[in-house]
Amino acid sequence: MIYLGLVGVLIMALLGAPLFAVILALTMVVYLATDISLVGIATEILRIANTPLLVALPLFTFCGYLLAESNASQRMMNLLRALLGWMPSGIAIVGFVACALFTALTGASGVTIVALGAVLFPILMKSGYSEKFSLGLVTTSGSLGLLIVPSVPLILYGVVAQQTSAEVTFTIQELFLAGLVPTFLMILALSTWSLIKHRNLPTTKFDGSALWKSICECKWELPLPIFVLIGIYTGVITISEVAAIAALWVLIVEVFIHKEISFRKLPTVIQESMVMVGCIILILGCALALTNFFVHEQIAEQLFAHINKTISNPIVFLLLLNLFLLLLGAVLDVFSAIVIMVPLLVPIAMGYGIHPVHLGVIFMANLQIGYFTPPVGMNLFISSYRFKKSILDLYGASFPFMVVLLAVLLAVTFVPFFSTWYQHL
Repeated sequence: MIYLGLVGVLIMALLGAPLFAVILALTMVVYLATDISLVGIATEILRIANTPLLVALPLFTFCGYLLAESNASQRMMNLLRALLGWMPSGIAIVGFVACALFTALTGASGVTIVALGAVLFPILMKSGYSEKFSLGLVTTSGSLGLLIVPSVPLILYGVVAQQTSAEVTFTIQELFLAGLVPTFLMILALSTWSLIKHRNLPTTKFDGSALWKSICECKWELPLPIFVLIGIYTGVITISEVAAIAALWVLIVEVFIHKEISFRKLPTVIQESMVMVGCIILILGCALALTNFFVHEQIAEQLFAHINKTISNPIVFLLLLNLFLLLLGAVLDVFSAIVIMVPLLVPIAMGYGIHPVHLGVIFMANLQIGYFTPPVGMNLFISSYRFKKSILDLYGASFPFMVVLLAVLLAVTFVPFFSTWYQHL
């Protein structure tokens, strides 16, 4: 009977059924096969819906959609260009920083390529950078912000990992602290490589008046990242409260002050953002119900025991984990990858002595790179469509950036201090 059920689930997946339906069907099949009550599925969905931290997901997502629909990306670019553009290779550095910040705020690299790429790509070209380099920068930098505040994927990882790991406790604030140094290293490595490659490009003089003008243009958006950073990193207020205030602030600024989002368009923005959130929460609830089966049947422990027979060295395990996560990031979106794989990976990684926070950094860093890993990385196709370039051109343009980020990934993977530095303070 169970085999017929599994075949049915496989057919559903091949026919393109929604991910939550596939996971839910699989959960029902294994529950029935092991005499676990199906009531547990509804209970798990209700439990995750009542998780206080989950309130931050729709609020930050709504905030990101509002920013993406407004001209905030243009104002951000103007400010960073005035602030950093005078430096050697300054415009490239502006691109790395702007993409990381915008991805962190919107939570989706595709949005960054579409919204910020349209502004950044022509600026890079006019500043003397080659088309290949400019394409590679926009394509690869669109996923740089997954490890910094207020990244929705990182919050989701924290929610899932906290439900999975009972032995080691951690907070979402710790995850965001852990992501600071790795993100800085990625931007620093990319900036250094760009500086070496374009050391002969002419630089512009610092213009104080242009900086002041851009600050005035951004005066309503500037308090947002400052407030979010202080609120989350100090722990003075909860992440859900930070998300609520941030969403209200962006709503007032973009709808009532800048008036870049009309009242007629606002319901569409709300609908699109909440559809995204609804999908995430529904998938999350179904996935955690499946996680209950994994716990009940000790699947993770059995996997660890089996893997440990052939791979006893943590270094070899981490190398194979990175290869697996790179492939995973190339074929799955970040939210699906988190809810499907984190419940299995956290117990296995802990068996090798890897802290869930360190694993979270490794997980997100790999998914960032997976977004533009050939042949099917999502960013490659989005960029190809946005800039009307062949996918093969994007492969070549992204490869040097990928090499640089892979070097940082290895450093972050094998030097846990980069992720757990805050524990030594």
